[in-house]
Amino acid sequence: MDLLLWRHAEAVDGSPDHARELTQRGHKQARRMAAWLTENKPKHLRVLVSPTLRTRQTASAFADDFEIVSSLAPDGSVADILAATGWPDASGAALVVGHQPALGRLAALLLSGEEADWTIKKGALWWFTNRVRDDETQTVLRAVIPSELL
Repeated sequence: MDLLLWRHAEAVDGSPDHARELTQRGHKQARRMAAWLTENKPKHLRVLVSPTLRTRQTASAFADDFEIVSSLAPDGSVADILAATGWPDASGAALVVGHQPALGRLAALLLSGEEADWTIKKGALWWFTNRVRDDETQTVLRAVIPSELL
Protein backbone atom coordinates (compact mmCIF):
# COMPACT_ATOMS: atom_id res chain seq x y z
CA MET A 1 0.00 0.00 0.00
CA ASP A 2 1.05 3.59 -0.63
CA LEU A 3 0.14 6.30 1.88
CA LEU A 4 0.56 9.94 0.92
CA LEU A 5 0.19 12.64 3.57
CA TRP A 6 -0.44 16.13 2.19
CA ARG A 7 -0.73 18.96 4.68
CA HIS A 8 -3.14 21.65 3.53
CA ALA A 9 -1.57 24.67 1.90
CA GLU A 10 -1.19 28.05 3.61
CA ALA A 11 -4.49 29.47 4.88
CA VAL A 12 -5.61 32.78 6.34
CA ASP A 13 -5.65 33.20 10.10
CA GLY A 14 -8.94 33.61 11.88
CA SER A 15 -12.06 31.86 12.97
CA PRO A 16 -14.09 29.87 12.68
CA ASP A 17 -11.23 27.47 12.07
CA HIS A 18 -13.14 25.15 9.73
CA ALA A 19 -13.94 28.06 7.37
CA ARG A 20 -10.39 29.38 6.88
CA GLU A 21 -9.59 29.79 3.17
CA LEU A 22 -6.30 29.37 1.38
CA THR A 23 -4.23 32.47 0.82
CA GLN A 24 -3.03 33.40 -2.66
CA ARG A 25 0.28 31.73 -1.76
CA GLY A 26 -1.65 28.67 -0.52
CA HIS A 27 -3.47 28.32 -3.84
CA LYS A 28 -0.09 28.47 -5.60
CA GLN A 29 1.34 25.81 -3.25
CA ALA A 30 -1.66 23.54 -3.91
CA ARG A 31 -1.42 23.94 -7.70
CA ARG A 32 2.31 23.13 -7.68
CA MET A 33 1.87 19.98 -5.63
CA ALA A 34 -1.17 18.96 -7.67
CA ALA A 35 0.89 19.20 -10.86
CA TRP A 36 3.59 17.03 -9.31
CA LEU A 37 1.02 14.51 -8.07
CA THR A 38 -0.61 14.33 -11.49
CA GLU A 39 2.74 13.29 -12.97
CA ASN A 40 3.79 10.92 -10.17
CA LYS A 41 0.69 9.57 -8.41
CA PRO A 42 0.36 5.86 -7.70
CA LYS A 43 -2.35 3.84 -9.39
CA HIS A 44 -5.74 3.35 -7.72
CA LEU A 45 -5.38 6.45 -5.55
CA ARG A 46 -8.17 7.30 -3.10
CA VAL A 47 -8.19 10.94 -1.98
CA LEU A 48 -9.41 11.43 1.60
CA VAL A 49 -9.91 14.97 2.85
CA SER A 50 -10.66 16.71 6.14
CA PRO A 51 -13.96 18.61 6.08
CA THR A 52 -12.30 22.03 6.54
CA LEU A 53 -12.42 24.55 3.71
CA ARG A 54 -8.63 24.84 3.45
CA THR A 55 -8.15 21.08 2.96
CA ARG A 56 -10.97 20.89 0.42
CA GLN A 57 -9.44 23.80 -1.50
CA THR A 58 -6.02 22.11 -1.39
CA ALA A 59 -7.43 18.82 -2.65
CA SER A 60 -9.49 20.55 -5.35
CA ALA A 61 -6.28 21.67 -7.04
CA PHE A 62 -5.61 17.97 -7.70
CA ALA A 63 -8.91 16.11 -7.88
CA ASP A 64 -12.63 16.70 -8.22
CA ASP A 65 -13.60 13.33 -6.79
CA PHE A 66 -12.37 13.22 -3.22
CA GLU A 67 -13.97 11.80 -0.12
CA ILE A 68 -14.59 14.10 2.84
CA VAL A 69 -13.88 12.18 6.06
CA SER A 70 -15.05 13.87 9.25
CA SER A 71 -12.53 12.02 11.43
CA LEU A 72 -9.69 13.75 9.53
CA ALA A 73 -10.70 17.15 10.98
CA PRO A 74 -8.09 19.23 12.86
CA ASP A 75 -8.83 17.40 16.12
CA GLY A 76 -8.32 13.99 14.47
CA SER A 77 -5.69 11.53 15.61
CA VAL A 78 -3.17 9.12 14.15
CA ALA A 79 -5.66 6.30 14.83
CA ASP A 80 -8.30 8.19 12.82
CA ILE A 81 -5.98 8.45 9.82
CA LEU A 82 -5.02 4.79 10.03
CA ALA A 83 -8.67 3.74 10.26
CA ALA A 84 -9.71 5.93 7.32
CA THR A 85 -6.92 4.68 5.05
CA GLY A 86 -6.62 1.05 6.12
CA TRP A 87 -2.82 1.36 6.38
CA PRO A 88 -0.91 -0.88 5.98
CA ASP A 89 -3.22 -3.66 4.81
CA ALA A 90 -5.50 -1.96 2.28
CA SER A 91 -4.80 -2.35 -1.40
CA GLY A 92 -3.98 0.53 -3.71
CA ALA A 93 -3.04 3.93 -2.38
CA ALA A 94 -4.51 6.66 -0.20
CA LEU A 95 -3.79 10.38 -0.22
CA VAL A 96 -4.79 12.15 3.00
CA VAL A 97 -5.17 15.93 2.86
CA GLY A 98 -5.12 16.91 6.49
CA HIS A 99 -3.67 18.78 9.43
CA GLN A 100 -0.97 19.03 12.01
CA PRO A 101 -0.33 17.59 14.50
CA ALA A 102 -1.86 14.28 13.38
CA LEU A 103 0.02 14.10 10.06
CA GLY A 104 3.39 14.73 11.70
CA ARG A 105 2.65 12.32 14.52
CA LEU A 106 1.78 9.62 11.97
CA ALA A 107 4.98 10.27 9.99
CA ALA A 108 6.95 9.88 13.23
CA LEU A 109 5.16 6.63 14.06
CA LEU A 110 5.78 5.15 10.62
CA LEU A 111 9.48 6.00 10.60
CA SER A 112 10.49 5.65 14.25
CA GLY A 113 7.86 3.35 15.72
CA GLU A 114 6.61 6.01 18.15
CA GLU A 115 4.35 9.03 17.83
CA ALA A 116 6.25 12.28 18.26
CA ASP A 117 5.59 15.92 17.47
CA TRP A 118 7.14 16.10 14.02
CA THR A 119 6.17 18.96 11.74
CA ILE A 120 5.01 18.64 8.17
CA LYS A 121 5.19 22.03 6.49
CA LYS A 122 2.10 23.60 4.98
CA GLY A 123 1.60 22.36 1.44
CA ALA A 124 4.19 19.56 1.78
CA LEU A 125 3.73 15.91 0.83
CA TRP A 126 5.20 12.82 2.52
CA TRP A 127 4.88 9.52 0.62
CA PHE A 128 5.19 6.16 2.38
CA THR A 129 4.90 2.62 1.12
CA ASN A 130 5.35 -0.73 2.80
CA ARG A 131 6.95 -3.99 1.81
CA VAL A 132 7.60 -7.40 3.28
CA ARG A 133 11.18 -8.65 3.57
CA ASP A 134 12.09 -11.87 5.35
CA ASP A 135 8.51 -12.09 6.68
CA GLU A 136 8.81 -8.63 8.24
CA THR A 137 6.68 -5.67 7.16
CA GLN A 138 8.79 -2.58 6.58
CA THR A 139 7.79 1.04 6.06
CA VAL A 140 9.61 2.86 3.27
CA LEU A 141 9.76 6.63 2.86
CA ARG A 142 9.50 7.24 -0.89
CA ALA A 143 9.48 11.05 -0.92
CA VAL A 144 9.26 14.21 1.13
CA ILE A 145 8.41 17.19 -1.03
CA PRO A 146 8.01 20.71 0.28
CA SER A 147 5.93 22.86 -2.05
CA GLU A 148 8.61 25.55 -2.38
CA LEU A 149 10.92 23.09 -4.19
CA LEU A 150 8.43 22.53 -7.00
